[in-house]
Amino acid sequence: MDWMLIAKTILIGLVEGLTEFLPVSSTGHIILAAKVLHFQGPPGKVFEIVIQLGAILAVCFLYRAKIMKTATGVLAREAASTRFATAVIVAFLPAAVIGVALHKYIKALLDKPIVVAVSLIVGGVAILVIERLAQRPRIKSVDDVDWKTALAIGICQCLAMVPGVSRSGATIMAARAFRVDRATAAEFSFFLAIPTMLGATVYDLYKNWSTLSWEGGGIILLGMVVAFLSALMVVQAFVAFISRHGFGIFAWYRIVVGALALGLILTLH
Repeated sequence: MDWMLIAKTILIGLVEGLTEFLPVSSTGHIILAAKVLHFQGPPGKVFEIVIQLGAILAVCFLYRAKIMKTATGVLAREAASTRFATAVIVAFLPAAVIGVALHKYIKALLDKPIVVAVSLIVGGVAILVIERLAQRPRIKSVDDVDWKTALAIGICQCLAMVPGVSRSGATIMAARAFRVDRATAAEFSFFLAIPTMLGATVYDLYKNWSTLSWEGGGIILLGMVVAFLSALMVVQAFVAFISRHGFGIFAWYRIVVGALALGLILTLH
């Protein structure tokens, strides 16, 4: 048994769970962490995609009451539940279409830490600008997100296919630009993550099934479990924090980490 590989897997699982729902790019952090730790997971970069399912399952667990209420409400044709479910589906569709079309090119970017570093910096600046210019919120509940706002959020989610942009950051900031309040923007981003990341996981496993081994599957499962447990600790604390303090600290964190990573990459080259 390779204990060093297990230790590295646990560390990267922690990175995934702690950063998936923060606007700092979990994929970007995983790429940088894997580079620093000299981590070699299953071929095809499937590990980096699939362990995100652990963090998504944490959201399903924490918001299970809302998910069940929506499901039963849709079946009963209840207006608020139907509107919310429709908004999530509409927001999911752009990433589903573009993700399949550009899958090969997106996976190629996962080998480019410099893309992550630059994206972290640019994304941090974008958060500061949007937070400064954001107008008074008009939407204060996920049940009130209309399909036009959902579509705009979904289109912006596609930007997160570039490593370092951050799926949660792109969707939350898009929502803020369309006058959704901070807590609602974060929660809608969480719900949107469920079909988006579940779809990405299933598609990636399908594309890479022939390359997986028992050892590779075990490493992925371990990473998922660690990501699940660590995400449980972050989600609700994050919503409470940004409701009071905003996103500024995450923007500056992105800029600092991106600048340090960029400097390190350029120095090594």
